[in-house]
Amino acid sequence: MATRSAAKAHRQSLKKRLRNRIVKSATKTAVKRAVESIASGDMAVARDVVRTALQTLDRAAQKGVVHANNAGRRKSRLLLRYNAAVAAMQVITEKPVPVKAKAASRSAKPAGKKAPVAKSTAKKAKK
Repeated sequence: MATRSAAKAHRQSLKKRLRNRIVKSATKTAVKRAVESIASGDMAVARDVVRTALQTLDRAAQKGVVHANNAGRRKSRLLLRYNAAVAAMQVITEKPVPVKAKAASRSAKPAGKKAPVAKSTAKKAKK
């Protein structure tokens, strides 16, 4: 028979395990939905789903279910994926812009000598 304190600690760990499992599962589901919405190509919907996933990861880290660095790493990877998808969509929709030739108007400066630079007239005092 275990000690009373060990038995109580075991009961507490079982309760915490159930609570943590719920949060961890919800976090994984939110991230999975975000990845799927990014892959679908609808960036308006993906933005909202990604935002929800980021909030869920922050909440899990705050509760101690996942480590703060783990949550940060997952958020970073998710945002990289989202931003890459947004950039890819912009490349497809943008039209190429023609490059303009440089203007050859340099008439603002007259050709010839440069203006003389004013020299200091103050002489150093001798000791």
